[in-house]
Amino acid sequence: MKKTWLLGFGFFSISITWALYNAFVPFFLDEFLTSTAMIGFMMTIDNYFALFLQPWIGNRSDKTVSRFGRRMPYLLIGMPLAALFVVLIPLHTSFLTLILFMVLMNLAMSLYRSPTIALMPDITPEAKRTKANGIINFMGGIGGIIAFGAGSALYGANPSFPFIAAAVITLLSLFILHRYIKENRDSVVPAAAEPRRIRLRGELNRTTVLLLAAIFFWFVSYQGVESLFTLYGKHHLGLEESAASFSLTFFSLFFVLFAIPSGWLGNRFGKKKTILIGICGLFLVFAVVPLVETVAVLRCLLALGGIFWACININSYPFVVSTGTERSIGTRTGLYYLASSLAALSSPPLLGLVIDRFGYASLFVCAAGGMLLALLFLLMVKHDGKTAGVSPDAARFEG
Repeated sequence: MKKTWLLGFGFFSISITWALYNAFVPFFLDEFLTSTAMIGFMMTIDNYFALFLQPWIGNRSDKTVSRFGRRMPYLLIGMPLAALFVVLIPLHTSFLTLILFMVLMNLAMSLYRSPTIALMPDITPEAKRTKANGIINFMGGIGGIIAFGAGSALYGANPSFPFIAAAVITLLSLFILHRYIKENRDSVVPAAAEPRRIRLRGELNRTTVLLLAAIFFWFVSYQGVESLFTLYGKHHLGLEESAASFSLTFFSLFFVLFAIPSGWLGNRFGKKKTILIGICGLFLVFAVVPLVETVAVLRCLLALGGIFWACININSYPFVVSTGTERSIGTRTGLYYLASSLAALSSPPLLGLVIDRFGYASLFVCAAGGMLLALLFLLMVKHDGKTAGVSPDAARFEG
């Protein structure tokens, strides 16, 4: 698994960059915008790019042939551009230049995010992909923790320093990936066995559509809780803003700690079974939270939630890949991000409307409901998640 740890630097750099971007760019926008809703909208630019660009980029990378491999050309172009534009963001001189640099940085990130993730199954045998996904998510989680810890100190010294650090880490990660990951040497699929024509619509068989629907609904639950929990803690539980934010770190911390073990569980017992355990567990956590009135019990539940979320999230991407063929890894990576990005765009405003109508107690009721819908769709998936290739029931979806 040595190459998996090396590949993890790609996910590590992506996580650090996004964490710093999400933490500090709102401060720059606040200088020009008085509407919090508008600031929130501007911060969703990445999800719109993920929605439209990442499936296409993933599909293009499946069909790319070069001396560097299928995915590496996108990294060689996208990562230096992202490093450049992330440095320029704090150097903006007007609202127009700030938006320009934000858009260009998001475009550059969209060029290489799907190909970077697709490299994992490219160079990893199917039987080891859940463990490998656990490793790269562990490194991504560590990157996020470092970003929030060191990023605040760097920002205090100079607002440009966190963005310069993100750029340096991105370039160092590119050097490591280019130096040690050789696609034409390390790929588990012979190049001659990879047809060049791969259509997005051709991948939307019954199994894939049902699985993407399940992914959408569990991300609706997760994204809604992640986005609105601090407000829930403040207005429903009466917590200080810092206490509410700190409580949510229990969820993130235990997700990181359980990332590698959940990959082992998926490999040992099957991706689908492990995800089912995670969905049922997280449903119970979300259902119980509205009954909790003490911070200590709340944080224990959030820690359990992080463990169950790891069971879901670590195994879901390898599950999507395993229901297709080896030639469609990049395309399926893009479809995975399409489902999660749709959830990220729709969940916060929809759950916000429900909260406006029924109060903050409805947040976790809706989150539990989303998990039930995800469970329903996943139970209709016949593929066991253990072997590559589409199951016999996965005929072309005709809805």
